[in-house]
Amino acid sequence: MAQIEYKDLLDAGVHFGHLTRKWDPRMAPYIFMEKNGIHIVDLNKTLSCLDQAENAIKQIVRSGRKIMFVATKKQAQEIVTEEAKRLKMPYVTDRWLGGMLTNFGTIRKSLKKLQTLDKMLSDEATVNNIAKRERLMLSREQEKLNRVLGGVADLTRLPAALFVVDVKREHIAVSEAQRLNIPVFAICDTNSNPDLVDFPIPGNDDAYKSISLLTLAVGKAIEEGLMERKQDKDDQRLAEEEEAKRQSDLRNETESDEETKAAAPKAVVEESDEE
Repeated sequence: MAQIEYKDLLDAGVHFGHLTRKWDPRMAPYIFMEKNGIHIVDLNKTLSCLDQAENAIKQIVRSGRKIMFVATKKQAQEIVTEEAKRLKMPYVTDRWLGGMLTNFGTIRKSLKKLQTLDKMLSDEATVNNIAKRERLMLSREQEKLNRVLGGVADLTRLPAALFVVDVKREHIAVSEAQRLNIPVFAICDTNSNPDLVDFPIPGNDDAYKSISLLTLAVGKAIEEGLMERKQDKDDQRLAEEEEAKRQSDLRNETESDEETKAAAPKAVVEESDEE
């Protein structure tokens, strides 16, 4: 995995925080200085926190669990959607439905409804038998559900962790994750409360370049975790094949010994008859 350097963060403007009057005092440990009425994030802390977050994410993904991406602000939607789709991870980029985690059973019902609509509207014979007005209403409902739940359509159980772009904006998602003890990885700007998340990544959560750089870093960590998981599976399969071969050889050897023992008395009897 390509390591992000101090210069990369600087070029992406990760160090630019909010106006000093908008700051959250709990972000003080991650702030380097104040310049022209704006807080500057300590990029050394960003690198350190990002490294910790990447290692934790890799372990979660390596165990076969999912990381949910959450970013509903306009400048983050495109990059987060692309990265989540590439990694086949669940994502929410339109709006967070209250209870998406804490009331997951209801969300699953909505997902089943979406699947039913997809199946119904993709069947030409069924579509032709539906009145035009009803078909239009069903199409609109399908579009709405796809927009809100399309990113979690393949989610069959709760995600193992959340990656959040803006803690203040996604406070409902963070709150639900806290209630369910789901770890949260989040980009925390100078106006955020880092105590609300398990792995804060101090940095600019408004600029596209900053969001893109940090999101891609998290994406690479997930990708590496997936590769390690694949390697683990391959190693396990090889070990199982070797064990099966060893057991087979052992059985063949045992059967051969038994046949030899069974044939030995017969040979002795034949020799005795000849005498």
